[in-house]
Amino acid sequence: MRIRKAATLVVARAAVGRPKCESEGVEVFMVRRPARGAFPNLHVFPGGKVDAADDGLAPLCDGRTDADASTTLRLAGGGLRYWVAAIRECFEECGLLLAGRAGRLFQPQDHNEAARFDRYRHELAAGALTLPALLRREGLRLATDRVHYFSHWITPETAPARFDTRFFLAQSPPGQRASADSRETRSGEWVTPRQALANHEAGAWQMIHPTLSTLCAVARFANLEQLLGEVAAGRHFGAVAAGLRAQGQQPT
Repeated sequence: MRIRKAATLVVARAAVGRPKCESEGVEVFMVRRPARGAFPNLHVFPGGKVDAADDGLAPLCDGRTDADASTTLRLAGGGLRYWVAAIRECFEECGLLLAGRAGRLFQPQDHNEAARFDRYRHELAAGALTLPALLRREGLRLATDRVHYFSHWITPETAPARFDTRFFLAQSPPGQRASADSRETRSGEWVTPRQALANHEAGAWQMIHPTLSTLCAVARFANLEQLLGEVAAGRHFGAVAAGLRAQGQQPT
């Protein structure tokens, strides 16, 4: 069975509307897959397959070269395409675009600009627009320096479809609103990791080990600043346990 390369982006933000005295101060955006395909109805983070068009975008990326990215992922080359795919899939599936100008993250200035980028999102997902064309049209560069490598999973041989997936994490860009794409997903929402895990425990949400393990890892952090700092430094995961290795987690 062919193993397809994929990228997933965990978008996190400070929990909204929670008292400061509460220990859990992080929310993540999760989407529910359609009731079709190899993994129907799953709750997952935004993500998808790495496309051929995700290669060669180094001139449109800030703060990360392909050499740097490949070293981080322990690849001989082509590592930056995983960052590109993660950012692209996040924009397509939940409308958040990690890109900017002169080091400042993009945020729509008014309703008309927000509507224009919403059209870009759907054109990109439909194949009517390419990511390089969008970036050049708007004078943007991908904020790959704001996206941190998180983990590596390969779907076990027993799965109905196999993916070699790199997980990443980034703070939700200020001034942008997340919304699930109705064509690629059934729904989407901000949720604390512990609530997502409780939903799974109660049988309300279906999730697989990479998602569950990621939620457990994020749930250990009391606030967004601590989470981002530890992940950027690569201190969020210890050694890969035998049980997780059996489920497909790879050493980082």
